[in-house]
Amino acid sequence: MTPRSMECRFCQKGFSKGEHLRRHERSHTGVRPYKCKECQRLFARQDSLARHEKLHIRDTNDYPSPPSTTSIQWPSSRISTSSSPKEVSEAGGHFSQSQPTPSQFSAFGDQTPTISNSSLPHMPLSADLDFDLMWPDSEDLFETLMAPDPTNPWQIPQNNAYSPPPQSIFNFGTPASIIDKGSPMSSVSSGESHRAVHNVSEMVTNLSSSVTAAIESSSITSVFLDECLHMFFVRFIPTFPVLHRATFVFKECTQPLLLNAMAIGSLYLGPKDSVVKGEALWRLAHVALTTSWEMLMIHRGPYDSCPGIQLVTTALLAQIYGALSKNRAIRTTSQAFHALGFFWARQCALSDSQPYSLANLPVLDASDEEKDRSWRAWAAKEIQQRALLGHYVVDGLISRMSGEAPSVRHSANQLGLPSSEAAFDARTADQWIVQMKCRETAPLSFRKIITSLFSPLGQCHTMNYDFSAFAIRVILEGLQSFLADCESDETLIGVPSKLELRRALVQVYQGIKSNISISEPERLELFLRWHTICLDACKDSSILCRSVCSRYGVSQHVCGGPEHSKVDVDLVSWANTEDGRRALLHAIAIQEIVEQLPRGRAHVIHIPGSLFASSTVYCVFSLAGQTTVNIPSIVDWPSVLSSGYESSEAIPAASSNIAETRKYIRGEYAVILGSQLAETKNLLYELNSMQKLFRCLSSQWGISYDMEPVIDQWIALCH
Repeated sequence: MTPRSMECRFCQKGFSKGEHLRRHERSHTGVRPYKCKECQRLFARQDSLARHEKLHIRDTNDYPSPPSTTSIQWPSSRISTSSSPKEVSEAGGHFSQSQPTPSQFSAFGDQTPTISNSSLPHMPLSADLDFDLMWPDSEDLFETLMAPDPTNPWQIPQNNAYSPPPQSIFNFGTPASIIDKGSPMSSVSSGESHRAVHNVSEMVTNLSSSVTAAIESSSITSVFLDECLHMFFVRFIPTFPVLHRATFVFKECTQPLLLNAMAIGSLYLGPKDSVVKGEALWRLAHVALTTSWEMLMIHRGPYDSCPGIQLVTTALLAQIYGALSKNRAIRTTSQAFHALGFFWARQCALSDSQPYSLANLPVLDASDEEKDRSWRAWAAKEIQQRALLGHYVVDGLISRMSGEAPSVRHSANQLGLPSSEAAFDARTADQWIVQMKCRETAPLSFRKIITSLFSPLGQCHTMNYDFSAFAIRVILEGLQSFLADCESDETLIGVPSKLELRRALVQVYQGIKSNISISEPERLELFLRWHTICLDACKDSSILCRSVCSRYGVSQHVCGGPEHSKVDVDLVSWANTEDGRRALLHAIAIQEIVEQLPRGRAHVIHIPGSLFASSTVYCVFSLAGQTTVNIPSIVDWPSVLSSGYESSEAIPAASSNIAETRKYIRGEYAVILGSQLAETKNLLYELNSMQKLFRCLSSQWGISYDMEPVIDQWIALCH
């Protein structure tokens, strides 16, 4: 390695090249010597200026990009995923003052690349790229990531009148408002505290190049960041609507939020190296979040009703990416941190703020300024609400995958309903006003909704409301949170019985089926989750998975659970029970729904887990000798949940579908052959088809990489 003979006159940091030294010293002085001839904008780096100037030379009539201080426009073109440049400019220095050691960094991922500054490729100053950025501020974000300033407070938006004064968020201190004056923390000797902080700062400063090296070595560019954010809004947000695209302003967002959104967006890009780049973005955001959450807790956007909203939203996106990552270490990190979102929300009192009042809804004749201001204030409230509700959805997903109990009591969720998807998807303030007047949100909390589902038969009418798809997902996770306690042989106070849980699931099924406000793809997605919960209500699929793998020596890294818990299920006996046959019907329905989903909607976060649960049931039946099964051609799902559990008076008069379904549940279908009311399934063939689905899913949700080899070994066992 070339010796570093040149030192910074400000901090004595060594450099091997004069260009790197000059660039670094500009981070101390704040000098930006390169000016754009067209707009007079200043840049600290010449290559950044070259890329920026490409924005001016394009034809102004071709897909104009939105200015950085206004909301997104809606261009008709899509960014080509093959246009990302493969080189990045040299970037000396470190990312931040608070980075993990190499051993710590390996805990966030399997790879810990180390490179020297001299080994990085050069980008031509002409920057021969055809830039047509949908988000021009991606260039600024890229420049910030590559900046050599270790104390740059890049996580806090600078053009934000509601933000605290700029300061280094890599400060190890905690805001005074968060520390109790009477706590033991306040009595620590200031000298010892400062000395400890100095020692830690010195240690992490010497090792801070790890994360920056990962970013540099993965050839991330501003075009890549731009594409990722575009795909995040086009592909992910339609299936998990927690950010408001129409009022989204790049510069009002903290960088950890942007990086997590871009990491998720990278999953939808074609090039194979997009996954590696996305992981680098997630690690960078993770380090920034874990070292700067105190400052992010007091950050408040221009329309936010309280501070900390972007912190909670950032944590949500980070959890989603981490929980479904190909990288097992990232998944473990996500599981370890997954309760923090609720903690931060409580600290910031996000659930205490009042919902948006329709009394503040402007009339259509109001001025554009008034309508826009009201629209953005409502959008901020809605994002706050959906971010909190999103944590409930993800909590259900992670708790089931990890084998741990949910982080919170879902049945105690006192949050109100989110607004309709039509209002949330409105592209203009006028459209928003019209939609808000058309559909008034029911004054119900999720606590009341979930409680009402356990009312006696015929007394619950809650699901008659046309809830939004997002609201129904929260309700489903509330029911899912009871499953672990229902598995217990002992009666627990406040926990519904399996009979009560099945009745509640029937009511949700009827509500989804009759809801006129949701689209058909949304209905399929909701039924997919509903069937998965019903399957787990028959038998926890993670227990089945661990039992099969333990018995046959199959290695798996998908289903977690306590190591000391003994999982030994009599597979043959269970496959011949009513619950076993119920689970099989749900497993078949899951596969059929996934195959029906439109291509653009096949990105729901619970698809991998649902398919894996379905595959597990297929495997159990095949190992039990039931490779070929006869099932009703049309299944009456309320009968699947109620047959054998309720008296005949509580069940409506039997139709042919109900009768056939009950026959199957009772085990009377084995002798029926060639009936028009029945169909035959070869589970081993279906298991092979399922394996192909996982290969397709793995391009978006990397956890499928770990699921596919397990299924491959199961198929080998079943032959």
